[in-house]
Amino acid sequence: MSEDDSRHTADSDERPAEKPHRSWLDRISAALSGEPTSSEDLVELLRDVQADGVIGPDTLRMMEGAIAIADMTVGDVMVARAQMVALPADGKLLDLMKQVVASGHSRFPVHGEDKDEILGILLAKDLLRGVVADNAASSIHDLLRPVVLIPESKNLNVLLREFRQSRNHMAIVIDEYGGVAGLVTIEDVLEQIVGEIDDEHDDASDEGLLIAAQADGQFVVDALTPIADFNARFDADFDDDEYDTIGGLVTAEIGHLPEAGETLTLGRFSFRVARADARRLQALHVGVHAPE
Repeated sequence: MSEDDSRHTADSDERPAEKPHRSWLDRISAALSGEPTSSEDLVELLRDVQADGVIGPDTLRMMEGAIAIADMTVGDVMVARAQMVALPADGKLLDLMKQVVASGHSRFPVHGEDKDEILGILLAKDLLRGVVADNAASSIHDLLRPVVLIPESKNLNVLLREFRQSRNHMAIVIDEYGGVAGLVTIEDVLEQIVGEIDDEHDDASDEGLLIAAQADGQFVVDALTPIADFNARFDADFDDDEYDTIGGLVTAEIGHLPEAGETLTLGRFSFRVARADARRLQALHVGVHAPE
């Protein structure tokens, strides 16, 4: 062995080995102690990992949502029949166009004389093309796409896979008697994972919508109301350094994700949880007491 080779070998022995780059998934695996035996155990472990700074809060919420949809069914997230925007098959194309524009949606079930008779799905872009094309469609029937019918009991994770494979974005939900129970879109499923998805047609939040006075003198307050807005409305002085929303503050003070009916008193304010689901606090009943 030459002198140069000996020196190179010695330098290599003295130099500490570089640590291989670890992905966030590797770091989660290393941080998890023991093997979870249920989805609840896995969620608790993921929350511990997030508390250790391995993943961020947004990543945790999405992972919790992805786990949760395995136990959810279409009936949990569907748009109920009474809230569906459906179009009549015998409607004039211009009238249908006005309904489409007013609704802001991009896909519509089209029904016959009976609203349980869903003939197909109309895409807004197909209607537009059908109206402006040189060989314009004579009726809405020429523009319909096939409808997918699914039961309320279908699991969301199965539906999401089917949506991806078929490239359908909407399905009609059928009840046990074969009638239309509602509809579900791929957006409804994805919102369970990533949270609310707003678009330009959704109403923008404002203080008037976030805080509503009631006849009994109390207020219904959206949990996403910024603490600064709450303070300004009620002349309060809650600190917003650690939490941005009134829902975040109340959740932290209670010490866990609260359920509907739980109460909390902070200074001259009494809070009662009006609505909450498995993921977040949604709305509060707030009573304001006179300062002592």
